[in-house]
Amino acid sequence: MERSRLVLLVVAVVVLVTALAVAVAIPVSRSKRRTISDLDKARRYMMEVPLIDTHNDLPGRLRMHENGKLQNVDLNSDISHRFNASHTDIPRLREGLVGGQFKDAIMHLLDTIDIIKRIVQMYPKTFDFVTTAQGIVDSHANGKIASLIGVEGGHAMDSSMAVLRMLYDLGVRYMTITHDCNTPWADNWQEITNPNLEHNGLTAYGKRVIHEMNRLGIMVDLSHTSTKTMTGILNVTKAPIIFSHSSAFALSNHYRNVPDDVLRMVSQNGGVVMTNFYTEYINLPPGNVSTDTREGTLEQIADHMDHIKEVCGWQCVGLGSDFNGGDTHPTGLEDVSKFPDLIAELIRRDWTETEVKGAIGNNLLRVFRDVEAIKTEMRSIPPDESMISRDSEGEASNPCRTYVYNPPSEAPPISTVTAPFTL
Repeated sequence: MERSRLVLLVVAVVVLVTALAVAVAIPVSRSKRRTISDLDKARRYMMEVPLIDTHNDLPGRLRMHENGKLQNVDLNSDISHRFNASHTDIPRLREGLVGGQFKDAIMHLLDTIDIIKRIVQMYPKTFDFVTTAQGIVDSHANGKIASLIGVEGGHAMDSSMAVLRMLYDLGVRYMTITHDCNTPWADNWQEITNPNLEHNGLTAYGKRVIHEMNRLGIMVDLSHTSTKTMTGILNVTKAPIIFSHSSAFALSNHYRNVPDDVLRMVSQNGGVVMTNFYTEYINLPPGNVSTDTREGTLEQIADHMDHIKEVCGWQCVGLGSDFNGGDTHPTGLEDVSKFPDLIAELIRRDWTETEVKGAIGNNLLRVFRDVEAIKTEMRSIPPDESMISRDSEGEASNPCRTYVYNPPSEAPPISTVTAPFTL
């Protein structure tokens, strides 16, 4: 009798252990299948819609560290060890399924635009130089990466409408209104804490700049601007705006991010906020994961995208990584190869297919097309010929200009030149 009870007890224990093992294994298995499915779905969406990143600073790094000598750098190889950890090269762009990329020019403008165009010429199997929304779609359909130009700072036009028009002719399709200094007609983001704003936002001439950008078909970028500049532009622009690389101020209180009242104005305007990945901007209170601003997580970026979606609408969300600009990026989003993981995270958060594809690229494409449509509507308006006098207030002492580039001298001494150059 005792032996029978012992046998029954052993059998019961075996059954219980087996049941527990099955109970644990099934959710784990389902979780694994779900993770694989989310990533596969993300990649499928990215094959159907071009993933557009509106802010990558690789050309500036190439100018700064290589003096623009592209022959010194093989973008077909892994260059992650270059430029204090480069985030971008062709193998990782391919792995990340990037479909379109605005490469940015800040200082030494023409040098950097030249670099952008020469990259396309050197790697024609990978890149197309593109200046339209449809061009991005066509390039993606042909298995290439659309390469576009954004100018990071209104200082690049030196307060000249003629220069602005020439930038458009060179292929520039967005211009950030300010960078880290005021122009003579707009306040930058660092002025937010200044009780005596230089321009109190946007000046009368600044409004004319926005009007001329609308007429030309250049997207107006509000990243790096002060809050009053943001609202001033949103009150006068005829076309939807973009924030090319900014996140949500409500989650990370950095003045480079967008406050909720402005997000609501962007919703009314039909614009888009391209979420920045730079940890200095996303890992501050109240949504920080540590006190070290060099740290951050992929989930934080998704949190910012969730917040923008909640306040502004899913049509407002996009991607503006700041790769090769900011030095530190989140764990899980270390470089351009990691875009599919972020898209999978949005899917895990129950974003619909339409919402995810909007964030991948459709939202930016809509804004781009709307800007092009406004250009068509304004085609009968003559170019703006207004000017700011060089000795006028705000311009005479203006330090915010394009910079003169002085590379190390590599020319031979004059004494070794065999013949003088003559015309």
